[in-house]
Amino acid sequence: MLYNRPIVLSIAGFDPCGGAGVLADAKTFEQHRCLGMAINTAYTNQVEDRFISVKWASANDIITPLHSLMDRYPVAVVKIGIIENLQVLADVIQALKQKNETLKIIWDTVLAASDQFTLMEQMDPQQLERVLKELYLITPNRQEAVRLGGHPDDMTAAKALSAHCHVLLKGGHREPEKGTDYLFQDQQCFNIEAGVPYSLSPKHGSGCILSSAIAANLALGYSLYEACQHAKHYIETALNSNPTLLAYHVA
Repeated sequence: MLYNRPIVLSIAGFDPCGGAGVLADAKTFEQHRCLGMAINTAYTNQVEDRFISVKWASANDIITPLHSLMDRYPVAVVKIGIIENLQVLADVIQALKQKNETLKIIWDTVLAASDQFTLMEQMDPQQLERVLKELYLITPNRQEAVRLGGHPDDMTAAKALSAHCHVLLKGGHREPEKGTDYLFQDQQCFNIEAGVPYSLSPKHGSGCILSSAIAANLALGYSLYEACQHAKHYIETALNSNPTLLAYHVA
């Protein structure tokens, strides 16, 4: 059966308040007129301002429905969110690439929840490098770039990571150019500046929304730079949608 919307798959955690994870991703996909699908990597106990606990799905729990979806549907882009560890991530990526070796995979590198509940702890540098080489894009914030890239300067760390895959260094908490994101692509760095004055209301799950908006725009046929620009506009609209920590999704 043919579908007149591109299909985007989120492999991420379930957030019962809907601000982050697969629920936020599905809302974002729908607003971009994509057909969204999802597989849970974790069942979290959280609300908009508190992460309480997490129960992880095994690699098999993720890969089994992945096979069913990939065998049936022409998935255009995959976004991966929280996942237990690098080995599970590697197994999931391998399963995806076995189905479609040219598939664009985005990893939203969530290493800790917004209240600093640690999600992914020890990482072997060599295994991380192997994983990154299989990805199309990662979307770290400043702290995540420093941890993944092994350098105290986030720009230097992001540049080092870009030797393996494209990197969007998010600037929402970065001084002095707060709100400016940096896309490291093909040995170049492109600024993606804020489209509105950066006095936005923070939102739970903003990184999930941004990465899923990038995935949707890639599925719609935009270049990576264009997809990041459009996603930037979308997340700014979501941040400005209301004064609470839970975003309203408006295209």
